[in-house]
Amino acid sequence: MSSAWVIRFSYLTGLLYKRFENFILLTRLNRPIGIFLLLWPTLWALWLASDGNVDLRTLLVFVAGVVLMRSAGCAINDFLDRNFDKRVKRTADRPLAAGRMKPVTAVVIFVSLAALAFALVVLFLNRLSMYLSIGAVLLAMTYPLMKRITHLPQVVLGMAFAMSVPMAYATYDELKIETLILYVGVVLWTVVYDTMYALVDKEDDVKVGIKSTAILFGDMYRLIIGLLQVGVFLALLLVGDKHQMTYPFYAGLGTAALLAGYQLFLVYDREPARCFRAFLNNGWYGAFIFLGIVFHYVLLEKSYSVHFYVLLGYVGSVLLVYFMAILRHASRRFWVFVALLTGPLALFLVPFARRHL
Repeated sequence: MSSAWVIRFSYLTGLLYKRFENFILLTRLNRPIGIFLLLWPTLWALWLASDGNVDLRTLLVFVAGVVLMRSAGCAINDFLDRNFDKRVKRTADRPLAAGRMKPVTAVVIFVSLAALAFALVVLFLNRLSMYLSIGAVLLAMTYPLMKRITHLPQVVLGMAFAMSVPMAYATYDELKIETLILYVGVVLWTVVYDTMYALVDKEDDVKVGIKSTAILFGDMYRLIIGLLQVGVFLALLLVGDKHQMTYPFYAGLGTAALLAGYQLFLVYDREPARCFRAFLNNGWYGAFIFLGIVFHYVLLEKSYSVHFYVLLGYVGSVLLVYFMAILRHASRRFWVFVALLTGPLALFLVPFARRHL
């Protein structure tokens, strides 16, 4: 592959990125970690609820729903927080806070994306899943407001993110006790990683009056985060027992437990950059649990269509390109955008990435 072709391709995709830059920044499509944190428990639940027999249509509906609702959630969050974001260093350059986008535009984007996600549910899932999706949208809209009312907005965010769990079980089976256990586990996990995220902005949040678990936990944050991680681990153990999972699942869960310990190490001194690294590391935490679930069913000789492997390769390639861009010190925003457009092809392009593109 000639470098000239790569340069031309990079130039064209760069133009496309610039054309839709404010939309991409508003919906955080340039930061796929949020998509993965919402996607992993969705995939856990789909595989568990279907006993490893996930059909392609349902998989595509849930994956598309994750991307749409995460993007919609970011839009409504920035709309409601636009006056706060102006006063926080990390968020001051967001499109609404910086005045590069009108507030009404963000509302239109939120309504459009949420409507598309709801249409997918109505067209392709059952009635119970439709009712549950309404609750998910309401929780997503409520989360930004909770920052003004309670120090537990992370719990509300977790309740919203975890709604994919009962939706998955409702699609394939009835709601059972393991549905509730997994739901609680995902809520706890969300509180863990969003507290790590909130530690990054703790001082600014105190100044502007935003509440969070990072502020509520105070100097006890290490102990409380650790106890919450234990709660997530126990919930997943119980779910594994209910579904009679085998050693690949427990190997994945054990690897995730090691990552949880590493995250505690990173947040120990509450240094913002290390706290953010701990937050990002949760993407791997969720991935290893999913791999454990998948390999459990693979070893049980569950067969998958070629479409499944294509989709898995696409999702995996986006994640790999993201981390390769970090290693290359290249623009993560640009290369994730390229990966979303080209899938695995981006893996052959990113080695040519220029530093600080």
